[in-house]
Amino acid sequence: MAGNDSTPRIPQLRLDELLEELQARIDAARGTRDRVHSLLEAVLSVGRELDLAHALRRIVEAAAVLVDARYAALGVIGPDGESLSQFLTVGMEPEQVEKIGPLPSGHGILGELIRHPEPLRLTELSAHPASYGFPANHPPMHTFLGVPVHVRGNVFGNLYLTDKRGGQDFDADDETVISTLAVAAGVAIDNARLYEEAQRQQRWLRASAEITRSLLSGSPRLEVVELIAQRGREITGSELADVCVPLPGTEDLTVELALGGDAPARLGLTVPVQGTLSGATYQAGAQITSDGLAEDPRFPAGAHRSRGTGPAVAVPLGTADTQVRGVLLLARSAGQPTFTAEEIDPLLGFADQAALALELAERRRDAEQLALFEDRDRIARDLHDLAIQRLFATGMTLQGAARLIDHAGASERVMRAVGDLDETIKIIRSTIFGLRAREDEDAQSLRTRAARAVGQAQAALGFAPRLSMEGLLDTDVPQAVAEHVMAALGEALSNTARHAHATRVEVTLQATSHEVVLTVTDNGVGIPDSGRRSGLANLGQRARELGGSFEVDTPDGGGTRLVWRAPLGRP
Repeated sequence: MAGNDSTPRIPQLRLDELLEELQARIDAARGTRDRVHSLLEAVLSVGRELDLAHALRRIVEAAAVLVDARYAALGVIGPDGESLSQFLTVGMEPEQVEKIGPLPSGHGILGELIRHPEPLRLTELSAHPASYGFPANHPPMHTFLGVPVHVRGNVFGNLYLTDKRGGQDFDADDETVISTLAVAAGVAIDNARLYEEAQRQQRWLRASAEITRSLLSGSPRLEVVELIAQRGREITGSELADVCVPLPGTEDLTVELALGGDAPARLGLTVPVQGTLSGATYQAGAQITSDGLAEDPRFPAGAHRSRGTGPAVAVPLGTADTQVRGVLLLARSAGQPTFTAEEIDPLLGFADQAALALELAERRRDAEQLALFEDRDRIARDLHDLAIQRLFATGMTLQGAARLIDHAGASERVMRAVGDLDETIKIIRSTIFGLRAREDEDAQSLRTRAARAVGQAQAALGFAPRLSMEGLLDTDVPQAVAEHVMAALGEALSNTARHAHATRVEVTLQATSHEVVLTVTDNGVGIPDSGRRSGLANLGQRARELGGSFEVDTPDGGGTRLVWRAPLGRP
């Protein structure tokens, strides 16, 4: 009976084995079905995203889920084709990423995939010859799977996955799944790029129409240039925008307009032509880009180097064939993507509009100046032909009548009136000379030089100072004294621009019968007791050399008032 009982057990064991094998295949099929379903969901999820940044993030997250990886990353290859310009990670907390330090640039295993864009699976990362090691505070990683992502036949970047959960190695199925996802990711990235480009083109067109309306409406030059810089900064996602124009009397540039970042500190700065991105662009008459302005060895000078500025582009306002009237510089924060050709091309059109705005402003200013000169000539003729002749005739009449007056006191008063009329005639003649003066005919005129210096101070101050001039400045003030007056005016305006933080500046230049008085008043923060006074000392020294005086006080409304005096009798 015992033998009979054992005989049917052999088929029973075989049946159990077959059932177990069938169950395993069913589980495998179910797992494959679930994985395919997850892959399809990931492909659809990535494909629906039109924002490029969000699409890249979705791709990394989907890759980690599909192969059950603890860590995942997507490295975007930069324009040089040898390093990474972006690196998105999944599996690390922001605090941990910050402790690790700068994101990888493409060394070690990451660079291996850049140099050889083919799928790569490793059981142990450190065993590969290209292993570069990990920086401090980086979590340990062992198993590895890397797959390139192609967009229109070009390698866009690479997907990196490490440490499959459960301590298992990444297998061929994992490689197939991620490779399939990489194909879908390439299509999604291309779609997102096309959508982003279309949106950017629409924004450029809207901004261009807005600027054209501003130009045709006759808006002030600086207002149009500011609009161009602001729209360019917004559309390109730049942190800051500067517009530099030539600094009169020098070969350097000056920051006429600054937006974003520490704009007040940059406004009015002198930008050397040599060793700066704006200067190089101004000289070349063509756009120049930098992957990182703060570290670019081509541009060791300029304020942006000390500010840690990242990718930047500078475009000329005008062309080398015509005339470069300035430079528009846009810059992003360190670590941001570099400027692409798709971004720079519309920017060049914007720069052409800015150059047109500057040219129109020059033509408008020339026309207004011509009309002003014509009006001045008419006023000068009227003063000479009518006012002076009448005053002279009145003086002659009074002088003749004085002989007929017997009362000594009355006769003296009449003669004083004649003297006053003679002094008035001198003042009117000086005014006529000032009205008829041209820069090319009267470049050494104190009135002209003072007006030019005050006008040039607008770039550094950010607003136009108010100027008032009285007396015979061009006839009674000796040339040597005039030189000291101009030096004192320049020093006073420079100190105000650097230290006062004022919103209003008034300049008064007056010539009396015995002295010339320069007064510069602002509504700024005043002069602190512990502040540097080298500039004020220079002003005082100049006045004392001429036998004059220099005073500093605080007006009733606050601020600072500088009063510089020099006698007219000493050269």
